[in-house]
Amino acid sequence: MRDLIFKIKENRKIAKDVYEMLLLGDTSDITRPGQFINIKLDGFYLRRPISVCDWSEDEIKIIYKVVGEGTEYMSGLKEGDELQVLTALGNGYSIDELKLSLEKNGHMRTVLAGGGVGVPPLYGLAKKLLEAGVRPDVVLGFNGAEDVFYKKEFEDLGLKVEISTMDGSMGKKGVVTDVMRAEDNSSLYDYVFTCGPEPMLKAVYDLVPEGQFSFEARMACGFGACMGCSCKTKYGNKRICKDGPVLMREEIIW
Repeated sequence: MRDLIFKIKENRKIAKDVYEMLLLGDTSDITRPGQFINIKLDGFYLRRPISVCDWSEDEIKIIYKVVGEGTEYMSGLKEGDELQVLTALGNGYSIDELKLSLEKNGHMRTVLAGGGVGVPPLYGLAKKLLEAGVRPDVVLGFNGAEDVFYKKEFEDLGLKVEISTMDGSMGKKGVVTDVMRAEDNSSLYDYVFTCGPEPMLKAVYDLVPEGQFSFEARMACGFGACMGCSCKTKYGNKRICKDGPVLMREEIIW
């Protein structure tokens, strides 16, 4: 973890109230998909934690939704503006854990399940899984067609992508688990990587027997000092910002 200065390369709207920002700077601390950064904004006391969508040697891609004054401020930032950023926070997804399950169980039908702004970290994860020889399906859930983003980007990776929308304006009407469920109500998948609102995560937990779940939480410091985002797990209390945001299915307590 380091506090670094990044320069904005691009900041563009990609869906209703949703923006994609490209940041130029030192990304060498980022080691796993699913990690996040914490952005300091002028005039705001608390930083804004945003998951990393993708990264290269000198560029971070993030996607955020305008939900308050801080993200509204971010949406107005321009190319060339600079941001102070705490990088490489959280533990991220573990591809090694999936490999251990594959060694134990053989072939496993794997899916990436994302809801709303839980979608972005799954994109970087998809690229890493493909590099590791794993080709997952992708199921993305949104409120409506105007909220949908990154369907084409996942498809451009060669992945099968299915969409669910609450209002039925695109894809299957309903939630992500409606797409992930067979006619007999069993799961179509054996292993899931997921990120999204907690009700969605609970539904996915109840359906798929194994996987990794990325949780959202209100964070003050973002690196485990304040204990403000602690939650109970089967292995004791864990801090979402430090020990998470990704938790293994078997340790989650609802």
